[in-house]
Amino acid sequence: MYAILDTSVLVAGLRSRKGASFQVLRAIRRGDLRIAVSVALVLEYEAVTQRPGLLRAFGPEEIRRILDGICLLADHQQVFFAWRPFLQDPDDDLVLELAVAASAPFII
Repeated sequence: MYAILDTSVLVAGLRSRKGASFQVLRAIRRGDLRIAVSVALVLEYEAVTQRPGLLRAFGPEEIRRILDGICLLADHQQVFFAWRPFLQDPDDDLVLELAVAASAPFII
């Protein structure tokens, strides 16, 4: 069983060591929580985390290493269909599609 890590949770967990988002990232790193990723979601992770000033504590190389680590820990899922537009926020459609493809009951 997989969870899908929403980009906002990734960013919040990297911005602060306090709170649930950081605990989710720790659980992924420890192997207590399995996540699935798709190419589209990883590209979104890259685009958002590289926005200037968003993650001031990390340089571009550190962000790349963090995303590489997430990719190493995650199960890679291909998505062969698109349900767009489906949700009110079109950026969330790729998360929904991945959740369905990976049979993931949780979007975090």
